[in-house]
Amino acid sequence: MPAAPAPTWDPDQYLRHSGHRARPFVDLLSRVPGLPAADGRPPRIADLGCGPGNVTRLLAERWPAAHITGFDNSEQMLEQAERVAGPTPGGGRLDFAAADASEWAPPEQTYDLILSNATLQWVPGHADSFPAWVAALVPGGTFAFQVPGNFDAPSHVLMRELSESERWRDRLGGRLRHADAVLSPTAYLERLVSVGCGVEVDAWETTYLHLLEGEDPVLDWVKGTGLRPVLTALADDAGAREAFLAEYGRLLREAYPASAAGTVFPFRRVFAVARRTG
Repeated sequence: MPAAPAPTWDPDQYLRHSGHRARPFVDLLSRVPGLPAADGRPPRIADLGCGPGNVTRLLAERWPAAHITGFDNSEQMLEQAERVAGPTPGGGRLDFAAADASEWAPPEQTYDLILSNATLQWVPGHADSFPAWVAALVPGGTFAFQVPGNFDAPSHVLMRELSESERWRDRLGGRLRHADAVLSPTAYLERLVSVGCGVEVDAWETTYLHLLEGEDPVLDWVKGTGLRPVLTALADDAGAREAFLAEYGRLLREAYPASAAGTVFPFRRVFAVARRTG
């Protein structure tokens, strides 16, 4: 089978659930300690997988004097993010650049904070980059990230099973991530404490109960994220795309029944915050 095309992204679809998607970022940010003294220079922050920049700008609210760079490999997402680029009220700057987290290596300069929000699940072997990223921190700097931990949830299991079914296997087989796309909190903690320089690590998991509204809200959610490889693979065949969505949507309605209050969508996420001490 030829290599799967990189997923194309739709910022508008992604932002349809921006309030729910931003909450884990806010929770992660609340556990990031203050940045170390910067010897008169502006703090330097890298946001790996910044997407449309909607949460990157929250970094500028907390550290208004910082030079913050958001990195992403999606032209569509970066085009959206550029709308919030520029000087910040505290004298800092917010900018964006093209980069793939699977290949990103910090430049010669060091960072006070390297952060990644709901991105590393797309990067096979991402934990292998931890030593280089932690080494790029100044003493007292922080590496922090959160990733979805719901690959064994019905939303993703059904997506994979349908893609591997007889009807869809030829076009979609092997396109989707599996349950090993992310590690456990314990495994992340162990990888971070063994990076080769002193770190203090906090790792945990949280299951959010998102109450979604509207018709087929879980399908609408995954169309902005986990379903992107399928939508990309079927982009040139509108009939096949609609047939897949109809079948998958029916399965999701059975797995996540609606109530008068809305549709409850449990979503597990895994977090880690590592502060360099050596």
